[in-house]
Amino acid sequence: MAAGRARLGIAERLRRGADRLIALILLVGFSPLMLACVALIRRDGGPATFAHYRVGASGRVFRCFKFRSMCIDAERVLRDILEKEPALREEWRRTFKLQKDPRVTAIGAWLRRSSLDELPQLLNVLRGDMALVGPRPITLTELRLYGPARWQYLSVLPGMTGLWQVSGRNRVSYERRVQLDDEYVKNRSIWLDLQILARTILVVVTRDGAS
Repeated sequence: MAAGRARLGIAERLRRGADRLIALILLVGFSPLMLACVALIRRDGGPATFAHYRVGASGRVFRCFKFRSMCIDAERVLRDILEKEPALREEWRRTFKLQKDPRVTAIGAWLRRSSLDELPQLLNVLRGDMALVGPRPITLTELRLYGPARWQYLSVLPGMTGLWQVSGRNRVSYERRVQLDDEYVKNRSIWLDLQILARTILVVVTRDGAS
């Protein structure tokens, strides 16, 4: 049993090392595109990136990077929207998202549809906060909604892509997202990761399920 745990530990270290190497290669390859995104986003005078706090493996909280796709004062705007619009307040309570979010800028909407807003998460992979493939990164508030499945979520690194992203994404319910994360961890393997990465390329190209 001890030898099995040791082999698992070595396999996990190799997996994470491979993720970091691939992330570095992708960062170098995508750097001209990322610089172009920075220039487009900063036209309104705000920062190009932002970091929101997410829960990682073993419950460690980390800053998850993204290109900014919303207006500069997004938090204030959200508070005003939820205070004035009961239907949107209920949608936010159920999904932690707004399907037609008025805070999203024109360039931000394009970044989201193309999934380019998530490219800065390659830095999270390099830092060891995330993997290329894993459960969807969630907040501490969302973790409470995972019920027993939260232990599966906390056992691995969250991923830049995963079963949710290639299974309908924003078209599926929150409950289904939890099921997909749970299913991924229970069936996790290199072969499954490769399948998800291949399907991710197709989803990005077709923009399937993107908002």
